[in-house]
Amino acid sequence: MARPRVVLKLGGELLEQPADLERIARQIVALAARTSLVVVHGGGPQIEQLLKRLDIHSEFVQGMRVTDAETMDVVEMVLGGQVNKDIVNLINKHGGRAVGLTGADGGLIRARKMQMPDEKNPGAFVDIG
Repeated sequence: MARPRVVLKLGGELLEQPADLERIARQIVALAARTSLVVVHGGGPQIEQLLKRLDIHSEFVQGMRVTDAETMDVVEMVLGGQVNKDIVNLINKHGGRAVGLTGADGGLIRARKMQMPDEKNPGAFVDIG
């Protein structure tokens, strides 16, 4: 019988709670023993902290971050270089066998510029990068 496949999303807010994250890492290890598990994560608060430290203004339009090249560099640095590694290390510390990937690894995720319908101007679109 095939093992069930599960995708678990950890939000960036959770990543700021070390005690909760330790508990969840143990639960992830237990769940991974019974399922094919993929953990994905956010990191919005961590991105905001670094942008602020680097004095880079971050703009949001209709709840979506406008991601110019400078902001994208920070996003990749935080998500791939910090958050992902922290989660992988924590899972492995509790007996898991996690491997970290980013969307940029091997062209795993391909993106294109996104235009959203403008909520204030029906028929118009907003460029969010």
